[in-house]
Amino acid sequence: MTKLKEFFTNIRALKISLSSKFIIGIAIVLSLTMGFSIYFISAKHADLVYEQLNVQAKALFTQIVLTRQWIADHGGIYVGGSLQEPNPYLQESEITDTAGKRYIRESPAMVTKELSKYAREKGTFWFNITSLKLFNPNNAPDEFEHEALLAFESSDQKEISKMEKIGNYYFYRYIAPLYIKESCLQCHDHQGYTIGDVRGAISITMPVDHAVHMINSERRSLLVASAATIGLLMFVLFIMMKTLVLTPVRQLNIYMKDFSAGRKSNTSIIRTGDELEDLSRSFMEMSKSLTEYHSDLENKVSIATKSFEEANTRLALLNEKKSDFIASISHELRTPMTSIKGAMDYIRAKIRKVTDIKETEELMEFLDVIKNNADRLIRMVNDTLDLERFESGMYDLHLSDVDMVALIKEVIVSFQSISVEKGIVFEINAPTEAVISADEDRIRQVLINLISNAIQYSPRRACVTIHVDETIDMLNISIMDEGPGIPAEVREKIFDKFYTIGNRYGTGLGLAICKSIVDAHKGRISASKNSNMKGSTFYVDLPIKQESAQGK
Repeated sequence: MTKLKEFFTNIRALKISLSSKFIIGIAIVLSLTMGFSIYFISAKHADLVYEQLNVQAKALFTQIVLTRQWIADHGGIYVGGSLQEPNPYLQESEITDTAGKRYIRESPAMVTKELSKYAREKGTFWFNITSLKLFNPNNAPDEFEHEALLAFESSDQKEISKMEKIGNYYFYRYIAPLYIKESCLQCHDHQGYTIGDVRGAISITMPVDHAVHMINSERRSLLVASAATIGLLMFVLFIMMKTLVLTPVRQLNIYMKDFSAGRKSNTSIIRTGDELEDLSRSFMEMSKSLTEYHSDLENKVSIATKSFEEANTRLALLNEKKSDFIASISHELRTPMTSIKGAMDYIRAKIRKVTDIKETEELMEFLDVIKNNADRLIRMVNDTLDLERFESGMYDLHLSDVDMVALIKEVIVSFQSISVEKGIVFEINAPTEAVISADEDRIRQVLINLISNAIQYSPRRACVTIHVDETIDMLNISIMDEGPGIPAEVREKIFDKFYTIGNRYGTGLGLAICKSIVDAHKGRISASKNSNMKGSTFYVDLPIKQESAQGK
């Protein structure tokens, strides 16, 4: 059953038409069924023929045995004109009548031999009396007879038969044993036999070419009839399949394709009065519902799209106004803040000339607070302008060949005074040079921000480690500090605008600007906590070569 399921599964997977799959499946099933039927019928027919041959052979054997019994019961039979020598073991083995005619007394075995000669001459069948203890060497058993005689003497087997091919002809061989009776001892007593012993056997041979031809002819007839039956059934099933299934399914398939492609067609319910009609009706109802739903959905999408376009237009206008406002207010703030800063510097210089040192120190403290906040406000305005340009796409990258190793060393030198004051040392693991295509000023801005943060958040006498590695198409930079580290829950937020951790000093725009610059270079920036649970590492991956990247 499992093999049959696998067979039909394989047929179903074939990329051929339904009718071809159906015909192939039915043909194979019918062929197998007919094949088993033919085999069974042929075997039964052959068994019947062989049984009939066996019955005929038994009848002949019985007739011969009865003839021998009759002769033995009457003490033999006298035959005139016989050329045989008298049997020395028979009493009165030869007599002569009054006319001088000679008669020979023949035993059952002798009569059997004579009858066998007559039968062989006719060619319909012949038989042979044989034994393992021979009087006449001409009665010596052949291979079949010898094996049968041994089987009769060693077991209670009553008969043996087989089909045998001799030359180009088939023969049915039958052999059964002859047992010693009281009448047999007259001739065979001197051989030591007792009543009931196997004296020998009679084998019967019948030509069966006609029977074999009849069996083969019957098989051919069955094959032809089966082929004709299969062909007729296949034809009838194909016509029924085409009329009742394939044509309605093909029509329904056309309807479905037209509906799927959005083509209008004169669809109607397929009237078959069966499950296909129900399927067709269900498809019609489904297509009607889908058409109505699609039409309603199109109207809703059209309305939503129109509203979205209007909202998008307003949003774009508002965004443009917001950008203009930020640019304007930043520009307006920059000028007075620069003036304030310059004025404070001038006042500080003048205050230093005041003789009252205590009063001068108090004024200087307040001026330092004002100056630091003015500097922070200026940085915030500048950072806001830079970030706005990148977010709005209003930026230009001036690409050139930049040696990143030299640039990193240059940035480190710019922080020498601060790093020496805190006792910060730098460890650089990098090749001699690493040249990429980039905007040098923008990348310098990224490095300044990251190295500045590393110095700011590292403790005194800490080490800032910088690694530079090259792959086939990317340059990988990592900056590792020994600071407090970045908690995992905020690691993805540190690149957002105005995000700061705790009350740390800064505008919250530095890392956002770094991300915008790296993104503009088609690179990646990320951060992680060090494996030794001490400090953080920032990673910057930049393409070695790239085409000119500009904003709008």
